Amino acid sequence: MMSLPLTDPLSILALIIGIIWIVPPLCRRLHVPSIVGFIIVGILIGSNGFGVLSDSQTMQTLGKLGMLYIMLQAGIEIDLNNFAQYKRQAVFFGFLSFLLPFLLGMATSLWILQFNLPTSILLGAMYGSHTLMTYPIVGRYGVEQQRSVNVVVGGTMLTITLSLLVLVALKGHFLSTTDTAFWGPFLGKVLLFVVIVLLFFPFITRKAFLKDRDPMFSFMMVMVMLVSASWLAEWAGLESILGAFVCGVALNKYVPNRSPLMQRINFIGNSLFVPIFLIGVGMMIEVNRVWESWSIVGIALVMIATKLFGKWLSSWLAQKLFRFTDMERQLIFGLTHATAAGTLAIVTIGHQMQLFDAYILNGAVLMILILCTTSSFVTEHAAKELALQDESHLEYERRNDSWLLLSVGEEIMPQLQELGELSELNHTELAAESDWNTAKEMVERTPRSIIIYHPMQTLSTISRLLVAVPRYAEKEHDFVSCFGQIRRLSSQIGAKVVFFCEEDTRAAIQALCRRKGKYLRASYREMEDWEDVLMIAKEVKRDDMIVLLSARKATPSYNPLFEQLPDMLSRFFKENSYLLLYPEQLTGEGENNLLLAEQVPHSRVWSAIGQLKKGVQALLHRIQTR
Repeated sequence: MMSLPLTDPLSILALIIGIIWIVPPLCRRLHVPSIVGFIIVGILIGSNGFGVLSDSQTMQTLGKLGMLYIMLQAGIEIDLNNFAQYKRQAVFFGFLSFLLPFLLGMATSLWILQFNLPTSILLGAMYGSHTLMTYPIVGRYGVEQQRSVNVVVGGTMLTITLSLLVLVALKGHFLSTTDTAFWGPFLGKVLLFVVIVLLFFPFITRKAFLKDRDPMFSFMMVMVMLVSASWLAEWAGLESILGAFVCGVALNKYVPNRSPLMQRINFIGNSLFVPIFLIGVGMMIEVNRVWESWSIVGIALVMIATKLFGKWLSSWLAQKLFRFTDMERQLIFGLTHATAAGTLAIVTIGHQMQLFDAYILNGAVLMILILCTTSSFVTEHAAKELALQDESHLEYERRNDSWLLLSVGEEIMPQLQELGELSELNHTELAAESDWNTAKEMVERTPRSIIIYHPMQTLSTISRLLVAVPRYAEKEHDFVSCFGQIRRLSSQIGAKVVFFCEEDTRAAIQALCRRKGKYLRASYREMEDWEDVLMIAKEVKRDDMIVLLSARKATPSYNPLFEQLPDMLSRFFKENSYLLLYPEQLTGEGENNLLLAEQVPHSRVWSAIGQLKKGVQALLHRIQTR
């Protein structure tokens, strides 16, 4: 073995970057998750392996940032619309996923490992928490919208919080402080932490994003928020990983999952900080001690069995209570039995409090290695199977349709591209027209789905989508696709949706909103006919986006007043961003006949307007021919 580790910063940097470059493709060839590969490499190059690299302060800092990154990503990527629907299940599962492993861990620690009560309680808290180490796998397979995933992610914050509260209580007990002397200042600091991160951080983020759209500025602001929230959590007596998770939840609305900003966050984290964190976990494992004493192996086996059985039991009970499928249960089990951040925090502090000796410390790190490995395989298998099942049961949103994203009067290609990415439109063409006359001609000669977009502020700062839906819009050939575009955009930017429509159309929209896995939280306003569309102007606020579902001529929902939409938008909604949606129009002869057969008469007001318009046109024609 090498007697001296690398000390030159450039040599260390070259080694780390080389490892990050080589390990993922090598793991793909061996059919092993990259998470496992990085941990194994950490064992080999660490001071407990070949001694190539030491556990320096730089490695610890970068590794900790990677740990915080994982928790930030988990908080940001929560689908708040789906979480609102499943919040009760998430809270219940959080208690279940903590309590069962906690009680089981206390029992095995007291009766099998023969530890004292404080040590057993702290070990139980360690089993109760889990780290969403394998969450990136879920995102890679596109199943993060699954009900089971939302329940797990929502419950994660509760399990971490409960584990850390047990740790805080034990710290207070060993500090020999009175209840008032410890809990009073502690609760005050926690309250201040919550207020700053959940209220003040979103406020200043929104203000900053409204004024400055520079990508570097946005990314660095998120980084400042992440580090500040983590520091505030530690200052309050909590752990930095909880601060990072809460920060992710606070910034959820302003960092849409498919936005360029989120892509930068994921790229930097997954390509640098997270791998360094995993390498650091491997470096902590003292291989020599494992072979020198079988006690460490025995402790590690008990820990692994306790954690696996406790998390499997909570997953099985969740399946029975919430009627998950077998594959969803496997995904829950895969996500929740991985452990890293919370375990490392509890083990480190427990060692400092002299509750954990070197045997427990090494057993816990060995447990991290094994459970990260098994969790990667289980999550990968379950996510892949669910993705295949989801593909066979997709709603009829015609996700492969070609969409035309159009701007009028200005070229805003970056904003149009961002809209297409956030709306998850797979095939898009971007275009700009000089005025509304040419835009109307484009709409009339192009049968495919069209979105005309006019941005007044960054999409992530939009608070509500005010959607006006004309009578009989549900009869349009591509109505479900247009609804899906609104649903996905709302989910990405965290905006509430308010539909303005008549009763029959509302019933159709409500049915779409309630679909399993496609839930949309929405409210409704009665709008009998399109002539009432200006009622939106009475309710619109600065951060609202106007969404108008229009239609071409000879389609079920077409209304003559659609021709006046440009004038209405410029007069009444000039301070707001807006979307103008045109559903795809069928072009086949038989299909057009079917559409015409479904077309229904307009209201009396529109009929009178149409007759008046024809009369004026006839009069003008007579004057011109004389």
